[in-house]
Order: sequence, then structure tokens, then C-alpha cells
Amino acid sequence: MRERGDEAADPDEGEATAPRFVSALTRATFAVLLAGGRGSRLHQLTDWRAKPAVPFGGKFRIVDFTLSNCVNSGVKRVAVATQYKAHSLIRHLQRGWSFLEGRFDEFIDIVPAAQQVSETSWYQGTADAVYQNLNIIRRSAPEFVLVVSGDHIYKMDYGRMLAEHASRKADLTVACVEVPLAEASQFGVMGIDADGRVHRFAEKPAAPDPMPGSTDTALASMGVYVFNTAFLFEQLLRDAQEPRSSRDFGKDILPYSVPRYRVFAHRFADSCVGTPPGGKPYWRDVGTVDAYWEANMELTKVTPELNLYDREWPIWTWQEQLPPAKFVFDDDGRRGMAVDSLVSGGDVISGSTVRRSLLFSNVRVNSFSTIEDSVILPDVHVGRHVVLRRCVIDKGVSIPEGMRIGVDPEADRQRFHVTARGVTLVTPDMLGQSLHRIA
Repeated sequence: MRERGDEAADPDEGEATAPRFVSALTRATFAVLLAGGRGSRLHQLTDWRAKPAVPFGGKFRIVDFTLSNCVNSGVKRVAVATQYKAHSLIRHLQRGWSFLEGRFDEFIDIVPAAQQVSETSWYQGTADAVYQNLNIIRRSAPEFVLVVSGDHIYKMDYGRMLAEHASRKADLTVACVEVPLAEASQFGVMGIDADGRVHRFAEKPAAPDPMPGSTDTALASMGVYVFNTAFLFEQLLRDAQEPRSSRDFGKDILPYSVPRYRVFAHRFADSCVGTPPGGKPYWRDVGTVDAYWEANMELTKVTPELNLYDREWPIWTWQEQLPPAKFVFDDDGRRGMAVDSLVSGGDVISGSTVRRSLLFSNVRVNSFSTIEDSVILPDVHVGRHVVLRRCVIDKGVSIPEGMRIGVDPEADRQRFHVTARGVTLVTPDMLGQSLHRIA
């Protein structure tokens, strides 16, 4: 007899997925994925890698979710614009995202900030990153251009958004998500009419307006845009001649376009993939250490909001070929076990206990240690008699025997980064292991 909730936890049975909107619209679309940001609020996690390259969910990197949305939606002409410390991101894209068939005009191209327009400027903003690659877009002659960010965790059928954009005869469509009014000042906030047309847009307003019919919720931009190609070219060329522009979609292109052209909002709820009946669409900005830790911890629940077992909408990635995870010793006080946890290939849990945690690949946990409520990135070595609680342990860290982290916050602050919510971030540099640093 099944316990209540087991159905959604069964990887063979997840919720049904609505048909994809793969059509002439998606095939006529070129996507530009903006993946150049550092993500400074993730602190030392992005000292050596761009935010889209940060590992997530046991085997993925953040950028994999947006790229999977593109491929699963049928948008298979993609340019990934990279800039900040992009080596690990580029290496991941080359290994895991080179499977599209170029002979049929399907590709994921990497377009680093190469000073293509000016020899003195890198990408100056989100709009400039697209502007500097207009020649690449022009060669593909798309009817629509989809601009997306590689910074967020979500599953979205872009085909639905494209269909709505075409049916409304829009010049520009902006995907939006409902956020608490108290948090809306972190986003671009839209005011819309009954038909969904945007009549007001404010980038990170100090006093955001609530959405129609609500007092405590606002409509926030997701940083996902659909442009008619000719309209995009026109606006980027115009903006490039504006000396006061910051070359940003949210700060410049949208505020200029809203009062002058047909700009519509697309509600994420109408294209989110895998939302259970009565559930809330899943979208996470894992831009802080606390948010990153929490989003990973959610995956250890019996029925997480993000379904990674959905075979109809897979998350594609590159992963090393590794042996299965292994648990050894079954003695009192020295039992290799993991409960309510995700454990990846190549892991060895040797006579230690792992609870409510997420372990990436090639993690070795030696005897008599305890790991609770923690995110352990790849290639971590945990010595004997170690205690880890509410931690994020970066890739390549070696935890010395007997070390206790997450037990005494004051002591942890002397060596590590401790967040306002008490999550402790540990990187190789903090333990003097910089020579072993691999992003």
C-alpha cells in the first residue's frame, strides 16, 4: 500500500506534461542566452566561475535549465553570450551541448565578449550583448528573437510564449512571474491592462505597484523576451546611438518601447512545464547563497516542487562516466547511509551518515562523519569524525579530519562565509587549498 505523496516521488510516474508547442514559430526563432554575469551575491561561489556555470541539483549546472527549455521547446538555434570567468562554462557547453545537428541548421554557438563592435568595449549591458552579435543573428534570418537569461531554475515551454506573441501581433513580449510585493523592488515591475498589454514598466522601483486585483503581489519580469527580429534590430541600433543609455533591456529598451509600441506580458503560469493541479509555477532566482542552498534542499523533499524525473521534459547536461554510488559498513556507530538525500555517481559513503543533503559526483565521506542539511559539490573529500550542518561545500574542498562546520557560527565566521540565515559556505581558498581549485 502506498503512502500519500509517493506517487509524485516515483521517478517513473511524474505528472503528465502538456503537448509542446514545437511549430513553425519555434523553428523560425533564434535564441540569445545571456550567460556573462558574475552573480556577486553568491560570494565566493562565483570567484572562479560565472553564475550560469554554478553546479545545481546534483548533476547539472544552472545554465542547463534554460538550454533544456530551448531544446525541448524546439528552439535549436542558440547563441550563448559569455563574458565573466567563462572557462568552466565554455568547457561545459562544449562537452554537453554539442549534440545538435548543424547540417540541419541546429546549433548552440558560444559567443564570448570579443569586442566585435568596438575594440575598447566588452559587453556593456544585456542589450549590448545582443547588439554586438547582430551579425550572427542576421545570418540565420529568424522571424523572432528569443532573449533569455542563464541565471534561473525553471521549466518553460517557449513555444507557448511565441504562439501568444504571434497571435497578439506584438512587437515585444515579456515573460512575467508573480512575486510578493515586498520583494518586487528586486525586479522589473509591469503594469498591464485587461488584455495583457504593458502600459507601465519600472526597473527595480523603490515603491512597486501591485498587479491588478491584488494588494500584495506584483508582476515581475523574468528577463525572458520575444522580439520581432526587425523590431529588435531597430531598437538596438537606436539605443546604440543614445549616449545616456546603459545598454540594458530592463533599464532602457523596455521603458522606451512600452509607451510607443505593442508590448505585451506573458504570464509564466501559461507556459510553465510540470506544474501540478493547484500548484504554483516553479521559478527560482538562486542568486544568493541562502537561495541557492534552499533551492537545492527542496530537491530532497518527498515531493519537490521541481520534478527532475519528468521524461517528457528532460534537463540535458554533460556528466562524467562514473561508477554507482557506494555505501559501506553496517556496524553500530559506523554505518554508511543516506536518508532523504540525493547521492550522485562516484560517491562513497563509508561508515558515515548523510541526512537531508545533496551530494554531487565524486564525493568521498569517510567514517564516523555526519552530514546534515548540506549541499556538497563535486570532488569533495570529507575526513573522519567530521560534522557538517547547513553547509555549502564548494568543488574540490578537502575537509580535514575532526572539523566541525555549522555547529558554532561565531567560530565559522573567522574562516568561512556565514549567511544571515546561518548557512556556511566553504571554498578551497578558505582552507588554503587554492592549488586544487577547479571551477
